[in-house]
Amino acid sequence: MAHAPLSAGPSPQRTRQAWSVLVVSTLAFTVCFMVWMMFGVIGIPIKKMLNLSSTQFGLLTAMPVLTGSLIRVPLGIWTDKYGGRIVMAVLMAVTVPAIWMMGYATEYWHFLTIGLFVGLAGGSFSVGTPYVARWFPKNRQGTAMGVYGAGNSGAAVNKFVAPVLLVAFGWTMVPHVYAAIMLGTLVLFWLFSYSDPAHLVPSNVKFTDQLKALKDPKVLKYCQYYSIVFGGYVALSLWMVQYYVGEYGLDIRVAALLAACFSLPGGVLRAIGGWLSDKYGAHSVTWWVMWVSWICLFLLSYPQTDFSILTVDGPRTFHLGLDVYTFTALMFILGIAFAFGKASVFKYISDDYPANIGAISGIVGLAGGLGGFVLPIAFGALMDLTGIRSSAFMLMYGVVWVSLIWMYFTEVRRTDVMGPANAPAARAVR
Repeated sequence: MAHAPLSAGPSPQRTRQAWSVLVVSTLAFTVCFMVWMMFGVIGIPIKKMLNLSSTQFGLLTAMPVLTGSLIRVPLGIWTDKYGGRIVMAVLMAVTVPAIWMMGYATEYWHFLTIGLFVGLAGGSFSVGTPYVARWFPKNRQGTAMGVYGAGNSGAAVNKFVAPVLLVAFGWTMVPHVYAAIMLGTLVLFWLFSYSDPAHLVPSNVKFTDQLKALKDPKVLKYCQYYSIVFGGYVALSLWMVQYYVGEYGLDIRVAALLAACFSLPGGVLRAIGGWLSDKYGAHSVTWWVMWVSWICLFLLSYPQTDFSILTVDGPRTFHLGLDVYTFTALMFILGIAFAFGKASVFKYISDDYPANIGAISGIVGLAGGLGGFVLPIAFGALMDLTGIRSSAFMLMYGVVWVSLIWMYFTEVRRTDVMGPANAPAARAVR
């Protein structure tokens, strides 16, 4: 498909196609993410039905995240080679039968096995990111990828839709409705998306050539950042409904609604994070994201505590702990920070690897997804081991520390982190 050179500006037809691709791809990603997070709600009645431990529940919720993560690198490479339109369509089509079959599972191993196939939907991120980015000029790629990444809000959509279906018809209705939604979205995506042969990586480029970027220490650093802002987002989106039910004794519908206060800004506001990254630079945004996350997780880590103090009038007992309103407010702020961070990490990638976005985004997305796989299992194991629900936040607090220290020594010591004029300096020291 021929189009006007960059110096002349994109043609009206080209602009219209670019926006159509962005809108329909974002819709597809939202539905894929909604399906990917399905166990975050239906896992609660399944846990009760199968009498699962917290660790087993963590594994159940994490299983779709595993395949959605592992498939990201090949999907990113195939997107570079074959184009995002065909890869996304095939991916969505493959998941439909697996989603439908979930409603007929009865044993623990059934759910784990089918969950692996349902999890393929999570790989859609590394397809849509390069597909969408290449339709826009470099100075708008951060915003475009941020808008697409707002499809993460599918995690919140799941918390609005699934509890209603669950209470009205039982949990088995949820995968059946989700399979129908995925099929309808696939049709819309195919009708309103476009292909551009100019976006393809030349056929003489081999998989091994694209994967050589793994030797780059900057890629490893971006993987670490993304394992927090995306992996942590996925893990907490899966974990929060049952956390509210267990910690505060809430009904599943109220718990899901409050949990959406984290998931919704964590997805929708990614677009603003993309705009901020375009304006101030990926480094500045990421640095502040890490500090805000660190403060929120420190406060969230404190368990419900009763302690006694000997006073002149005798022993007095005090209670220290977050009430449900303060907890939800902190989760809301954390969701905003993660949303900005998810966008800023991919701005790093579009700045540093413009010709290889697909492969690099696949690698970094893999790291983020693996974080989303490991963390729920670790949450469950820590809870079984300690009996403290807030141990999940203690673990994430430690992980954020690692990123802050790494970022300080590789970027911050020689960089002013305030102001748009310093974005080139930030890139120079990475």
